[in-house]
Amino acid sequence: MISGKKVVLGISGGIAAYKAVDVCRRLMEQGAHVVPVMTSGSKKFIGEVTLSALASEPVKSSLWEEDDPIPHTTLGQEADVILVAPATARLIGTYAAGISSDLLTATLLASRAPVVLCPAMHTEMWEHPAVQDNIRTLQNRGVVIIAPEDGKLAGGDIGQGRLASTQSNVSAVERVLVPNDLADLKILVTAGGTREPIDPVRFITNRSSGKQGYAIAEAAVARGAAVTLVTTVDREAPIGTQVLCAETADDLRSVVMSCAENHDVIIMAAAVADFQPANPADQKLKKTSLSSNLELEPTYDFLVDLGEGKLPHQTIVGFAAETEELEKNAKDKLERKNLDLIVANDVTAPNTGFSYDTNEVLLLSDEGNTTVPLSSKRVVADRILDAVTELRK
Repeated sequence: MISGKKVVLGISGGIAAYKAVDVCRRLMEQGAHVVPVMTSGSKKFIGEVTLSALASEPVKSSLWEEDDPIPHTTLGQEADVILVAPATARLIGTYAAGISSDLLTATLLASRAPVVLCPAMHTEMWEHPAVQDNIRTLQNRGVVIIAPEDGKLAGGDIGQGRLASTQSNVSAVERVLVPNDLADLKILVTAGGTREPIDPVRFITNRSSGKQGYAIAEAAVARGAAVTLVTTVDREAPIGTQVLCAETADDLRSVVMSCAENHDVIIMAAAVADFQPANPADQKLKKTSLSSNLELEPTYDFLVDLGEGKLPHQTIVGFAAETEELEKNAKDKLERKNLDLIVANDVTAPNTGFSYDTNEVLLLSDEGNTTVPLSSKRVVADRILDAVTELRK
């Protein structure tokens, strides 16, 4: 949902300036048009070349650009959002006082776009009454403040002052830009591949990384939904999700079915194993036993139960990872399992599917088919949610 949006990324002069590189990268991955604006102090901590190479435009830092006599006005008027990460005590004070001492503060004052500030400084500075007064002043004016986190600081001591995580910063940008169109929905998303034990050491699994499921959960939270994420993988969960864990297909079935009726939308992005060992051993099996006697049996396909037992208010979304006859196989699964929408992809295509940060999918429903071209999994996630929204209308 931030794809195509113009984000002015301000970087002020604190040690956390190096983290702006990761923020810039994440925004670019989601399709934003990023314009970095650096203060002179920030250049003491990070070079312009790095951000210029990663962003949509070269770094801007001067009020006296030869090709634009009023760069602060241009940036301020064109911005969809201004994100300052890190925001130092000096930047916060100058902005609160309405002083345009450089390009970044002048841009902040010359814009009516939403502003997100991500403070980072030593604990004593963050807790100083002057800084807190300035924070309250800016909040009263509608500025979004992402409070710094607790942790180890540059001086070696521990306290509040660390720049909030990249995910927190980017999520804040999403919240001010993304329509709150899922605010009334409870959405359950599954992610990752199941592990079916052979013995205490070995298991059968698949290549699913969980990235697409996590991207869907992140997108749904950004659009206002109450999200439950049922996951089989150990990844940092999107902020704002309720996380439930599972490992095997039976675990996943138990967790999902226990809470399915409480959700409006169920998105089964997890890659559930089709087979499991018939008799998992309590002790580690010897190699000779494995090579001569490993009996498999099908796992129970509870997606069929979800489709057949679908409540009137529910929308059920399935996934189909295919290597041939993509549309035919996906359509068969859509009809056979009574799904509302199926997300199909050819996992043999370049940069698509398992483990990649990108995906190309075909969305199929009774209303027709839509192709989402190769995009980041976050962009694909929003297109899936767009399709769910249209179906629910």
